[in-house]
Amino acid sequence: MAAAALTREGGEDAFRRLFRFYRQRDVSDLRGVVDFSAPGGQVFRSQLNISSVSDQDAYRAGLQPVSQWKAYGLKGYPGFIFIPNPFLPGCQRHWVKQCLKLYPQKPNVCNLDLHMAPEKTIDLWGQSKEQLRRKGSSKWEPRSLLEKLRWVTLGYHYNWDTKKYSANHHTPFPSDLAFLSEQVATACGFRGFQAQAGILNYYHFDSSLGIHVDESELDHSRPLLSFSFGQSSIFLLGGLKREEAPTAMFMHSGDIMVMSGVSRLLYHAVPRVLPNPEGTDLPSCLSQALPSDLPVGSVIEHSSDEDWQVCAKYLQSSRINMTIRQVLAEGQKFPEESGANRKGQAPSEDSHHEENSRAKRLKPNTI
Repeated sequence: MAAAALTREGGEDAFRRLFRFYRQRDVSDLRGVVDFSAPGGQVFRSQLNISSVSDQDAYRAGLQPVSQWKAYGLKGYPGFIFIPNPFLPGCQRHWVKQCLKLYPQKPNVCNLDLHMAPEKTIDLWGQSKEQLRRKGSSKWEPRSLLEKLRWVTLGYHYNWDTKKYSANHHTPFPSDLAFLSEQVATACGFRGFQAQAGILNYYHFDSSLGIHVDESELDHSRPLLSFSFGQSSIFLLGGLKREEAPTAMFMHSGDIMVMSGVSRLLYHAVPRVLPNPEGTDLPSCLSQALPSDLPVGSVIEHSSDEDWQVCAKYLQSSRINMTIRQVLAEGQKFPEESGANRKGQAPSEDSHHEENSRAKRLKPNTI
């Protein structure tokens, strides 16, 4: 196949070559992309700690009982776990709404803070919802502020310039997202996981996430959790060096990836966002509303029809990804910082989240 042949060429490293191959808009040969909805080949079933999470706690997080999840590993990638959509019907809607309406609010930090006055970014949802609801199919309509959102940071705020976290740049981590993350981590064998930092990425059909390694957290023994909602994407998982050719896989709405052990520090990237494979505006898993009776203590909240209409319009051409990390081990503290780095610095534009358009290149290619 064309993708396999690329890895044998000289010049560019193997990861970069495959990234460029899948980045092309006219690539139709996706036979080499692993599809966990039809596993085979290098895919094998992975065991979960079924008894470690009660059905009640799973329900409270909007998840099916762990006994009903399917989990897979990949040969050659120790510590990598892929869980195809384990969410209960309607529950993905909660996380989409949180990512669009609640989590971008202050005191959390987003890319728009870098070039807009603080008062302009206080209520992105309120400023965007009517424009999104009325939006047609024309590519030339002005984009709402929500459509200009590229990333939001939670908890310990990642500094894109220094590639570090700091004790002085921290806001409370959302309790609902922490609870969800703890249940998933526990089911995967990581009891005591603490969700301390989150990076939310917002993609459109012309967006990509460049080649990188998540190594800024001080504790690498804890997993990296990744949740996807909306349109699909191709995810590339490589090795410890960029010369190692990556494996391509599909990520669909509701899918969860857990990177731990050796896989925690591997190169990875998202070269392309794709329409969901069902061929509909939204995947069917997002078409179901929440049941009226939620369990006692559920972190999931009902969305109004009006709010969901805005979210659904946004997701017709977009994908949202939440990556959750534990930054510090139990009892660990940040090292003393120099005077220049003590202040909570605002991050620069995301160094590896890029977007192309026919009109202009909106983000520099830094990968």
